[in-house]
Amino acid sequence: MERSIVTVLRPAGPYDLRLSAAGGAGATRRWEGSVLAIALVTPAGPGRAAVRQRHDGDLDAAIRAPDLCSAVDALRFVLALDEDHAAFLRMARRDPRMAPVSVRRAGYRPARLATVAHSVIAAACGQLVSGGEAARMERAVVAMASTRGPDGLVEPPSSADLAGVQPARAVATGLAARRAGAMVRLARGMDLERLRGVSTGRMAARVTREPWLGPWSAGIVGTYGLGRFDAPMVGDLGLMRIVAAETGRWPDAEETRELVDGYGEWSGLASAYLLMHPLARVKQGERRPRGARAQHAA
Repeated sequence: MERSIVTVLRPAGPYDLRLSAAGGAGATRRWEGSVLAIALVTPAGPGRAAVRQRHDGDLDAAIRAPDLCSAVDALRFVLALDEDHAAFLRMARRDPRMAPVSVRRAGYRPARLATVAHSVIAAACGQLVSGGEAARMERAVVAMASTRGPDGLVEPPSSADLAGVQPARAVATGLAARRAGAMVRLARGMDLERLRGVSTGRMAARVTREPWLGPWSAGIVGTYGLGRFDAPMVGDLGLMRIVAAETGRWPDAEETRELVDGYGEWSGLASAYLLMHPLARVKQGERRPRGARAQHAA
């Protein structure tokens, strides 16, 4: 039986809901004016939340779910409310490259996807395409794997949902055949939620074992699926643009790791912040060697 509650949630540390939860996440969330509607996953069944940020930084949340305690936990996870990143901000403000972004957008903590399977879809769809095209394919594949509720939100797909997708149908959305195959093989090879119980290094090794899912894909799964701050998005096109602007040459994807290596346990969050850097969006004079693989964050 579904129950409901209206409650106030307090984020740990500085937090900006609009900045952190921008985008539709494959139609599993949407903005309705100042209110964010979110589809939740709980052990007892699907839930819904409507969230608005107050002027004092706290969040008003109306939640409906069979188990309200687990729904509150799921909401706090998806919105990254419990991850105080003050230590990262102190490091960032001493970094000339990072300081301007970290000061202006100190409340940013990337919102997560409700399931690891959804993050694998985002990782597969976000490679080698524009951000708009990545979002379009993600919406199509998520809708293919799951169901849409009466409120228009799509239920976040489970590992079993993704395993049931036929790669050829995913290809019909525009997703490259090899990445569609890798995405489905990963879901068919294991319950993806089990990745929550392993280290970031072991997760990355498992994801990159699949051809066509590399370090950038592991960064997407780690950041948006597992909620880790130590999973950098190595090879993201935005990071490559920063290196190119600073060195005057187009870099190899692996060189982008050097931008965040000094951040240690915060290296993944550092890469997410750098994607908001003005140089990450500069396209003028962009050069890529033939066959170079650059990736966009989903």
